[in-house]
Amino acid sequence: MNWRDEAECLHTDPELFFPVGASGPALIQIQEAKSVCRRCPALDECLEWALDSGQETGIWGATDERERNLIRRRRSRAAQRPAS
Repeated sequence: MNWRDEAECLHTDPELFFPVGASGPALIQIQEAKSVCRRCPALDECLEWALDSGQETGIWGATDERERNLIRRRRSRAAQRPAS
C-alpha cells in the first residue's frame, strides 16, 4: 500500500495545505494544516517524500517551507562532515 492511500489529508480540502503568505490569516491556516498532519499515520513518509522531491511550497509532513529548508541544510552539513 502506498503511504498516500493512508494520508489524513485525503479527507481534507487540499487548499488548506497551500496557504498564501506566512502572516495574518495564513498563520492560522498553517497551524490547522500541521494539526491535520500530526494526526496522520503517513507523516514521516510524507515528509521524506517532500524532502526527496524538493517540495518548496505547502505543508508536507507537518512542516512548512522554512522548516524543510532547515532540515535539508542540516542533512547537507551532516553529510559533508568527515567520518571519525
